[in-house]
Amino acid sequence: MTVHKTDVAIIGAGPVGLFAIFECGMMNMKCHVIDALSEIGGQCVALYPEKPIYDIPAWPRILAKDLIARLEEQAAPFNPTYHLGQNVVKLAKQEEGTWLLETSKGIKIEAKAVVIAAGVGAFGPNRPPLEGIEDFEEKSVFYYVKDPQRFKDKTIVIAGGGDSAIDWALSLAPLAKKVYVVHRRDKFRAAPDSLNKIKELSQGSSLELVVPYQLDSLEGQDGILTGVGVKTLEGTERLLQADILLPFFGLSMNLGPIAEWGLNLERNHIEVSPIDNSTSTRGIFAIGDVATYENKQKLILTGFAEAARAACVMRSLVYPGEVFHFEYSTTQGVPK
Repeated sequence: MTVHKTDVAIIGAGPVGLFAIFECGMMNMKCHVIDALSEIGGQCVALYPEKPIYDIPAWPRILAKDLIARLEEQAAPFNPTYHLGQNVVKLAKQEEGTWLLETSKGIKIEAKAVVIAAGVGAFGPNRPPLEGIEDFEEKSVFYYVKDPQRFKDKTIVIAGGGDSAIDWALSLAPLAKKVYVVHRRDKFRAAPDSLNKIKELSQGSSLELVVPYQLDSLEGQDGILTGVGVKTLEGTERLLQADILLPFFGLSMNLGPIAEWGLNLERNHIEVSPIDNSTSTRGIFAIGDVATYENKQKLILTGFAEAARAACVMRSLVYPGEVFHFEYSTTQGVPK
């Protein structure tokens, strides 16, 4: 089997992993990138592509999907190789000091340095315990909203009490025929401004707060939903006529094989040096949300800075003994 050889292997194709491609490229290092999802972008694409982000420098407001598109464009001149829809299942140190990675699809990659930019690991939705829900998934039941237009003129049940549920209720209400928001309590865990908006919207006919209720059953056939049954803790039942169910009950996170690589872990995060984001194992670095150190802030822009720090140190591993003279991008430029 062919072994792909590269300078740096990046595990994770979210925003921080994508920016690491650029930082490595500016230091003449080639990258192969592995991600469990079938497309780049991580949670920004899988969970909230239409959600605005407000703390990206020079972008007062940018949609998550647009941020990923810009990062992909920024990384493109360095010709990264993406291996999507697969996990890294094996990582082994070679005699010559390189690392050999093997993916769940059997692809082997030899790299001089490894960057773990896996967010909080592989993730998936917490599914509500409803009988037969699997039959409706990806037809009438969705855990992510990628294209809001597909829900135009539909009657939608949104379940959950956090930011995701409230944000999507606000976003979809202008498009949908009707939106029901189901939550087991009359108090929500969302931004105060969003809660004010949702309460105001619920005074009209386009959105209704169904509280305190929990999901209880699904009605329909062949994957086509016709109704969602809800019930209070006291047993009061109600049937909501609906075309779509969007349950937002958070994510289940799992570091997977990364947890078995002998790295120092703290509550499913990888302990790194705040100086260069190196792990306890030489040649392996962690950046973004998966990395932890004292006073760490989980922000995308923090991950960007960590990518730059790690790239600078990795260059000494890729080009040992070579003196590196840092140049600003305005002087150095980027490949055409």
